[in-house]
Amino acid sequence: MKTRKFLLFSFMLMISVFMTAQNHKIVVELWPNGAPNSNGLTGDELMTEPNRPSNITKPIITIYPSSKPGSKAIIMCPGGGYIREAIDHEGHDMAAWMNSMNITYIVLEYRLPNGHSDVPLTDVHQAICITREHAKEWNLDPHKVGIMGASAGGHLAACAANFFTEETRPDFQILLYPVITMKENATHMGSRINLLGKTPTEDMVKQYSMESQVTDKTPHAFITFCSDDNAVPPINSISYYMALLDHHVSATLHAYPAGGHGFGFRDNFKFKRQWTGELEKWLGTF
Repeated sequence: MKTRKFLLFSFMLMISVFMTAQNHKIVVELWPNGAPNSNGLTGDELMTEPNRPSNITKPIITIYPSSKPGSKAIIMCPGGGYIREAIDHEGHDMAAWMNSMNITYIVLEYRLPNGHSDVPLTDVHQAICITREHAKEWNLDPHKVGIMGASAGGHLAACAANFFTEETRPDFQILLYPVITMKENATHMGSRINLLGKTPTEDMVKQYSMESQVTDKTPHAFITFCSDDNAVPPINSISYYMALLDHHVSATLHAYPAGGHGFGFRDNFKFKRQWTGELEKWLGTF
């Protein structure tokens, strides 16, 4: 009987913690008065498969504030080939983990390009500005706001780490198996087509190939991928890492032998404990 009561108490406590975390989240629309540009899409957001929104016309951020004032903040850009967004294992599923490290965690549902390549980055810049404006309210340090992304979201995060103003520069970047280059022989073609169209100019390809855009002002980076990634070739992560080193930007690169593409925060990824542990250590260095 005592064991049954203890199990019931533990279960109710777990539900209570989950509900508290869910109730504590804050959702903010990026452009309540209308965005400065358009991706040409109209109508309601679509969810043709679970946790994979597309046709996003009203981008939002979902904030999971840290309980500790002055925390780091991480804005996450889920992947999805610039045609949908994997908001579960590359988004909301990481919230409790991030909060356990006293990090204010923010999931960005950005507008997809639909051939308008400037649109997603506009949303990232706005998310960064809003985050810093609400630093006190959301328990974060405005000088420790980082950008994170997976796959095509990793490309978007890398764009934010290289194209910025004083107000929109992220303080650090975290990239999971990112698309980096737009060069045809090494890119993820779906992401390239959805971002730049089927016949981009050479200038557009170079502009959105992030290994060509690194400068000494690019923020320090954490990069991880799997060697057997058949969707986004490992050369994407490697070339970006080398470009960072060439410009004397601090960077760490973690490659795992197996796991393919898109592991995110999934429990079935064999090296989950390794990559999350390495990121925890890296985040503890600044």
